[in-house]
Amino acid sequence: MTASPPRAPFRREATVAGLNALSQGTAMQPLGIEFTEIGPDFLRATMPVDERTRQPYGLLHGGASVLLAETLGSTAGGLCVNEDQGVVGIEINANHLAGVRSGQVTGTARPLHVGRSTQVWEIRIEDAQGRLACISRLTLAVVPLRAR
Repeated sequence: MTASPPRAPFRREATVAGLNALSQGTAMQPLGIEFTEIGPDFLRATMPVDERTRQPYGLLHGGASVLLAETLGSTAGGLCVNEDQGVVGIEINANHLAGVRSGQVTGTARPLHVGRSTQVWEIRIEDAQGRLACISRLTLAVVPLRAR
């Protein structure tokens, strides 16, 4: 007997252009974060490594990496819930494994757990050569949406 492939976690339809439009006027815009790909079980985005995202010693700032990771995980998580639900981050960690001085990094979020009340996402951030620069894990709470 062969195992069936895992069910795609995304319940909501989304496009790269639509996700990038939602980023306008948010923290993602000034850092240059751009969504680039939605796969069957992943979401991917890029971020430049330049004066906007480097720390004073010339390396990619860890906080910028965490912002990219939380952006990817939270956005992907939001695509996995019903229309009357949202997600909020309740814990994130990041291990910075290699310094990046220039170019761009690519982050890829994949689900580790997509449940009714919580989700856990792994976000891998790699440099242009595919070297792992940061590995992050994000835990999300699934919450009912409130009227604005």
